[in-house]
Amino acid sequence: MAIRLLLADVDGTLVTQDKILTERAIAAVGKLNQAGMLFAITSGRPPRGMSMLVEPLGITTPIAAFNGGLFVRPDLSVIEQRVIPDDVTPEVIELLGSHGVDVWVYRGADWFVRDPHAPHVAREAWTVKFDPTPVDSFASVSDHVAKVVGVSDDYDAVQRAVDAVRERFGDHVSAAKSQPYYGDVTHPDANKGWVVRYLSKLYQIGLEEIATIGDQPNDVLMFAHVGLSIAMGNASPEVQRAARRVTTSNEDEGFANAVERFVLP
Repeated sequence: MAIRLLLADVDGTLVTQDKILTERAIAAVGKLNQAGMLFAITSGRPPRGMSMLVEPLGITTPIAAFNGGLFVRPDLSVIEQRVIPDDVTPEVIELLGSHGVDVWVYRGADWFVRDPHAPHVAREAWTVKFDPTPVDSFASVSDHVAKVVGVSDDYDAVQRAVDAVRERFGDHVSAAKSQPYYGDVTHPDANKGWVVRYLSKLYQIGLEEIATIGDQPNDVLMFAHVGLSIAMGNASPEVQRAARRVTTSNEDEGFANAVERFVLP
């Protein structure tokens, strides 16, 4: 069965560690377009954090921000969103904090933090190309929240926090690590498996005609059921085992190599 759509994760996959979109990656997407294939992106990033990819990649498909919590058009106008239940959000924030991780809150186009000088804030602002809004408390911004993130360089603490959220809230949220230092909490349907099903339905493309590529545990959900799943060379052994193919790392043109070796006819 020929592939008709490629869905790519962004950080650790489409861009390098320095968040650079290489010329070869851009050319690879151009080859997909020439072959009549659709190309789409999904990320834990907010919509504004992916706007810089639209023009160089000629993106025309819906962009799945917050791991599928918010679908926007390439002009960033909202198609639909799935937010964390309002009664759950304050408890998620409290539970993450109790595990000693910093908490970030994303709502609509805004990103809220309590400490703008905390670890990873400056790096994330550079990555997504906008600054967070500092708040003393999340109480006034805990409704209609698309994503809550637990942040720490203690990777075990992040994992414990994610596990605790899953255990406490069960099917009311989706919780997964998007990076070793980020634990993302979103609406239960806001995961990358849902993004695959959404695009399949929208374009009336069978799951077996879709390829997906990623590097993190939260990408594994989009590996299931599709015709072709590709893990990056920089992915963990567990993520690599979940995919049908493994490409080179994002520092070694892994995305472009995957398109050329596995996706294009």
